Amino acid sequence: MLDLCLFGDSISKGVVTDNTPEHYTTTERSFVKLLSEEHTDWDVTSYALFGSTIAKGQSLVRRHAKAVEAADVVVLEYGGNDSDFAWDEIAAQPEATHAPKTDVSTFTETYEQIVSELRARGKKVVLLNLPPLDSKKYFNWVSRGLDAEKILAWLGGSDSYIYRYHESYSVSVADIAVRQSVPLIDIRSPFLQRRDYSELLCEDGIHPNDRGHKLIASVIRAELPALRGALGLDSVAISG
Repeated sequence: MLDLCLFGDSISKGVVTDNTPEHYTTTERSFVKLLSEEHTDWDVTSYALFGSTIAKGQSLVRRHAKAVEAADVVVLEYGGNDSDFAWDEIAAQPEATHAPKTDVSTFTETYEQIVSELRARGKKVVLLNLPPLDSKKYFNWVSRGLDAEKILAWLGGSDSYIYRYHESYSVSVADIAVRQSVPLIDIRSPFLQRRDYSELLCEDGIHPNDRGHKLIASVIRAELPALRGALGLDSVAISG
C-alpha cells in the first residue's frame, strides 16, 4: 500500500461550478478520485481546501504532522488563489494600487519553506503546476455585479493581464521544483496543447470541469513510471 498525503486548493478538491446559489460544488469525477479508483493500493489522505492559499497550506501541513509522517509521498498543488485579487475593491477604486492575496515573492518563499521542511523530515515531495485559466471567462465571472469597465481599466484595458499574472505563479512552482530537486508533474502544458482548452474549464474560467479532471488524471497516469523511479518507489507495487 502506498500512502499519499495531498495538500492543495479547490482544483485538487474537485470543485466545479454549478447552478446553486453558492455557484460551486464538488465533482465525483475529480482527478484524485479517478486515480484512486484505478489504483486501489493507493491510500490518499486529502487536505485540499476550497480557497486555500499557500499560507493556509503551510498551516495545514504543519497541523497534520502525523499524517505527513505516515505518508510515503506528499503532493502539493497551490497558486490559483494566491494570484487572485479583491475584485470588488478594484471596482470601487480602480485608480488605487491593489495587491493579490499573496504576492508572487511571498508565495515563492512560503512554498519553498514547505518543501524544505518536508524534505528535512525525509519526505518524498511532488509538485503540480497550475492549469491555465481562460482570462475572458474569468473576467466575466469575477466582475459579476461589479463595474466591469472599472476593473478593465485597472487591468490596463485588457483581460490578458489576468492570464499572465496567474501564469507567473505556475512558473514559480516549476522553479521551486528545480531548486529543490523534487519532481514536478506538468499538468499545464497538456491544456495549452489543446486548440480550445477553455472547453476543459468551468464557467468561471479557472476550475477544470470533468473533462479537465480526466485530462489531469491521464497526465499523472502517464507520468507514474518515471515518477516512481524519481522517488525511489520502484519496489512499491502500484497497480494500473
